[in-house]
Amino acid sequence: MVQVTLWGSLSAAAGGNDKLDIEAKDIRELFRKLAEQHPAFEPLLDRGIAVAIDGTIYRDTWSKELPPGAEIFLLPRLAGG
Repeated sequence: MVQVTLWGSLSAAAGGNDKLDIEAKDIRELFRKLAEQHPAFEPLLDRGIAVAIDGTIYRDTWSKELPPGAEIFLLPRLAGG
């Protein structure tokens, strides 16, 4: 089980919760379970979400394991250039 902190519009998609406890072994499973538990996450996942694990941001490495006790933040992906 990992505790995930949600930033910005992501907490609204989770019914206003900014912290969730989720049983997931990697980022891919975390996203799947978020979409199952909170269907409003589906379009946000399609737009892109960045995952920070212990201060390192992962954008496309969805097989990255979620270590127990890690600090995990989900952030809406920023666009720009």
